[in-house]
Amino acid sequence: MPTPPATHLLYLHGFRSSPLSAKARIMARQVAAEHPAVHWWAPQLPPSPREAMEMVMEGVRDWPREAMAVVGSSLGGFYATHVAAATGCRAVLLNPAVDPARDLARYIGDQTQWHAPEEHFYFKAEYIDELRALEMGALPRPERCFAVIAKGDEVLKWTEMVARYPASRIKLLEGGDHALSDFEVAHLRDVLDFLQLA
Repeated sequence: MPTPPATHLLYLHGFRSSPLSAKARIMARQVAAEHPAVHWWAPQLPPSPREAMEMVMEGVRDWPREAMAVVGSSLGGFYATHVAAATGCRAVLLNPAVDPARDLARYIGDQTQWHAPEEHFYFKAEYIDELRALEMGALPRPERCFAVIAKGDEVLKWTEMVARYPASRIKLLEGGDHALSDFEVAHLRDVLDFLQLA
């Protein structure tokens, strides 16, 4: 049976980021222009991974599993993987974090938001355990995931990202950067085509 078009789309931003990130704004604008009937949700995630996932899963609780999709960038890609594993929905992962518990351990303490440097939050030590609790094994429906991974990512190891999604579709970039600065011109169309929005 063919997969129905996606009518609900969730966007999850990365660490210290927000729904005001470049990729989130580009996606929101394009979805509104091409797919105005699609329900778009890009929440500001709290620093606590447990609270972030509780908020997200509560928010999508009534969404149709076969007709929903998630896009996640960096730490949001880790969260999106959790959502995809829990719901079986389509997922697009943009330079997804693979082991954020390890990588974010050095960020415990006071942090600022990228898009609002005046806004501070405290990244607590217990958040590392919360991240570990969200780790998932192999995806039950790996064919429903599409990862865009840049070898030039200066934050995350591309080899780890590729190894995390062995049975999923991967677009591996020879260069690029963590932010996928060329997202709008080089990757947006591939992402939208994979999502099959209504």
